[in-house]
Amino acid sequence: MLRLILIDILEGTKISLKSLTENKIRSVLTTLGIIIGIVAVTTMSTAIVGLENSFTESISRLGNDVLFIDKFEWFNTTDFREARNRKDIDLDQFEKLKKSFSQKAYFSPLKRTFGRTVKYKSKSVTAGMILGTSNYYEKTSSSIPEKGRYFTEMEYEANRNVCVIGKDIASGLFDKDDPLNKHIKLNNTKVEVIGVLEKQGGGLFGGNTLDGQIILPLRVYEKITGDKKGYMRIDVKLNDIRQVEDAKAEIRYLMRLIRKVPLDQPDDFAINQQEMFRRMYDQTIGVVATAGIVITALSLFVGAIGIMNIMFVSVTERTREIGIRKAIGAKRWTILIQFLIEAAILCLLGGSIGILISFPLSLVINQFLPTAMPLNIVLLSLSVSALVGIVSGMLPAIKASKMDPVEALRYE
Repeated sequence: MLRLILIDILEGTKISLKSLTENKIRSVLTTLGIIIGIVAVTTMSTAIVGLENSFTESISRLGNDVLFIDKFEWFNTTDFREARNRKDIDLDQFEKLKKSFSQKAYFSPLKRTFGRTVKYKSKSVTAGMILGTSNYYEKTSSSIPEKGRYFTEMEYEANRNVCVIGKDIASGLFDKDDPLNKHIKLNNTKVEVIGVLEKQGGGLFGGNTLDGQIILPLRVYEKITGDKKGYMRIDVKLNDIRQVEDAKAEIRYLMRLIRKVPLDQPDDFAINQQEMFRRMYDQTIGVVATAGIVITALSLFVGAIGIMNIMFVSVTERTREIGIRKAIGAKRWTILIQFLIEAAILCLLGGSIGILISFPLSLVINQFLPTAMPLNIVLLSLSVSALVGIVSGMLPAIKASKMDPVEALRYE
């Protein structure tokens, strides 16, 4: 029985391919709706997978065991004007929190500015981000020097003019020379390079500041930038990830005491963490995916109507052939399989063309947004194509299989 089925499938495939090759232009034009649908679903999927990979890589650097105490919520749930008017977090509050916190953790203060020019001899580059922090930033940020080292606690306390630079800064100023122990200039202040960070790639959602950063001891940063009383954040890396919620509750209690927030007033600070980005990302990508599915479904529906229409035409054109086959013993399900295979092949042709269009299109999109086309997306696209073909070819195939051989032989 299985052997007979395989023979019928093979025979049906040969007949279908012959029919399609005899009507090449009609076959290609019929698949346009499928091609558009597959291009839509494949391109959307490659963009989503690429964004997911980039997001996961970027968000992992924040660490799910790190809390970020800030003046602002990352995704503002309060009135921005109210948040903007909150008093800044300062170094005194940082020291009090660090001293009072009961759990074992690493604390680092953080100030930052963007787009400053940095020079070495006749060369200059623009630093994407300049950070002022403590020696424990190495722990709270999980940034690892590829060459050299971070500044020590002694260098931090002594306000030594030392820095750690990103890969882009190193390549832009020193090319292939060793940057270690060289002196760069920031606002005409010489700073010794003691470390170069390993390659980190783009920032969150494709930003390019992570390899273009310079990390300085906090007081040195304040001296160079003139930012002595501005915005500051406190990063806290916990020793035990299971204690995150307890740590948040304790930090909230301590910060309210330190900042003298009245009992009847809401917090005038925020405790942010990686999970906030994940929730926001999932919501955003869910909306994008839903919109993409709707567009794809409409395209595939139009394509399926086109396939069904051309299959009805094909059945009508080959009525006499169907009559002859049934007259010499072909069973109903043999005719059914033949036309289902023809519809599936037609859609697979459209799916294959759609993938061939999507691949170079994804490379173009990759210049602006990260994309990725893993094998499972290709297989999914081809599977969707075949499924659409089988569904849209079902009615014409049933019509063909139910034809009376006598009536079919009379057809002209």
